Amino acid sequence: MSEPMSDQLDASPCQGCGACCAYSSNWPRFTIEEDDALDLIPPELVNDRLSGMRCENDRCCALDGEIARAVSCRIYAIRPEVCRICMPGDAECAMARRKFGLPALP
Repeated sequence: MSEPMSDQLDASPCQGCGACCAYSSNWPRFTIEEDDALDLIPPELVNDRLSGMRCENDRCCALDGEIARAVSCRIYAIRPEVCRICMPGDAECAMARRKFGLPALP
């Protein structure tokens, strides 16, 4: 039997949220990555300007799952720096969660 969703959310708030990955098509922008790191990201997930992740509407195309329920990143191990610096409960997290009507994390 699988764990109840509330237990999964308590264990990993990001995998039960995903709001930061669907906040804005301008958010997953490349900034300080080395070219070698960017070359690891599959080309179909990079936007046409080569400046960030490809999005459908505001949602990053590397995000799988349902916002506020269960999500995962298809390229988590090689995700860009902007994705690495957004931390659970920080100002960016709170802003993204507000967009989806989710409460801020402690």
